Amino acid sequence: MTTPPIRILVVDDHPVVRDGLTALLATQPDFSVVGEAGTGAEALRQTAVLRPDVVIMDLQMPGIGGAAATAAIRTAHPEVRVLVLTTYDTNADITAAVDAGAAGYLLKDTGREELCTAVRAVARGEAALSPSVAAKVLAHMRGDRGASLSGREVEVLSAVSRGQSNKQIGRALRLSEATVKTHLLHIYTKLGVADRTSAVTAALERGIIRIG
Repeated sequence: MTTPPIRILVVDDHPVVRDGLTALLATQPDFSVVGEAGTGAEALRQTAVLRPDVVIMDLQMPGIGGAAATAAIRTAHPEVRVLVLTTYDTNADITAAVDAGAAGYLLKDTGREELCTAVRAVARGEAALSPSVAAKVLAHMRGDRGASLSGREVEVLSAVSRGQSNKQIGRALRLSEATVKTHLLHIYTKLGVADRTSAVTAALERGIIRIG
């Protein structure tokens, strides 16, 4: 009995990248690219219609980002596996993707064989991480738990890095100013700093957040 090919949806906001991925994946007899999407919203629509086995997901896209799209796909279609393929490997991006339910996380400089192996692995229900990403995950697991920021704390600090006030952060995240201040105090304690500027500097140096 012939095993059906792995059905793949390619999601990236750059048409050239989508074309390249589609062409690369088409060389594999056990793969079938069933669709492409250029935004997170389109990825959700395509997933609902096409029901792929694996979604190859970019993180940085206009509108609904890759992490949010991943979470929405996993909630609506838990049988669909998401493999993140991105340029970024900061702790914040990795944490967001993993928390959203991504089964794999690769960087765009990944070789063809590694990418194809990862697609097959996540389709089987396994995890797939780039070596540098795996090293960061292990370091995070083995490291000082006190210095690990929660997802909400990362969101708050990212907003601080963009120059937003506590009031603006609270409005954007639907938090009270008092709650924002509490998050900041926890951030200062975890990072061993005393103010907003030092917190942002420390987080950037450690790869917890990124600018842009």
